[in-house]
Amino acid sequence: MDTTREIREFLATRRARITPEQAGLPAFGNGKRRVPGLRREEVALLAGVSIDYYVRLERGRLAGASEEVLDALCRALQLDDAERSHLHDLAAAQRRRPTRRTPRRAKDAVPASLKRVLESMTGSPAFIRNGRLDILAVNDLGRALYAPLFTAAAPTPVNIARFQFLDPTSRGFFPDWNASVDTTVALLRTEAGRAPGDTELTGLIGELVTRSDEFRTAWAKHNVRLHHTGRKVFRHPAIGEITLDFDAMQLPGEAGLTLTAYSAEPGTPERDALILLASWAATSSDEAHQDASRP
Repeated sequence: MDTTREIREFLATRRARITPEQAGLPAFGNGKRRVPGLRREEVALLAGVSIDYYVRLERGRLAGASEEVLDALCRALQLDDAERSHLHDLAAAQRRRPTRRTPRRAKDAVPASLKRVLESMTGSPAFIRNGRLDILAVNDLGRALYAPLFTAAAPTPVNIARFQFLDPTSRGFFPDWNASVDTTVALLRTEAGRAPGDTELTGLIGELVTRSDEFRTAWAKHNVRLHHTGRKVFRHPAIGEITLDFDAMQLPGEAGLTLTAYSAEPGTPERDALILLASWAATSSDEAHQDASRP
């Protein structure tokens, strides 16, 4: 990833979305603005730096910026927590020489203890992923929920982003496809800021930019986000539509890995749907075993 270009485009897109009125400023100059959002001199004023210095920053030269200056930029551009972290990640990446990452984690790179935790979560679909959205480990109910991804033809490891943008069945599986797209791209953009030297991530992004107009459009927005909790809707091919709560937890002992678990409140239609999913998963497993045992 070209960190200088990432910084330049990120700051420019954040500046373009804020009007002087939103920033509590009178507009500089007279007449209609040629570009949306704040001008560079207005951001400089809000951040308490010179115009020349801010222009240098927006050209991608963050390596020498202090934490105080970065925080001032965050306030001036009204960045949320995810965007603040992203800006600091980009600055940190520019200060150090990016190093080539080791090849992607193989399945057995997920510790056996974590796999046992997944297997013990019999009432909740759950999986462990990396920042590229590769699913590295999954429990039986999680595999059942994400059944359209785990086909015989699917590459290993299964990648959520590749499925979403390159497999036409994803539009049926994710009913709120546009919102799901925004989340997926924002997660990949966040990871790109944290790990600019990840060549496999760069390769995935290059593939999706080349092959998907939707990804290319969403990627150009430079949106980032933290993805900790919320609700997600699926349209499962066997049980129909199901809406589940999710919690995503970064694993402190395993850098870059996230455990995502889905659940539903007892006594709700969502819980009934989850029970139906578990029944379908058990039936499918029994049928698969029977087929395998036949001569």
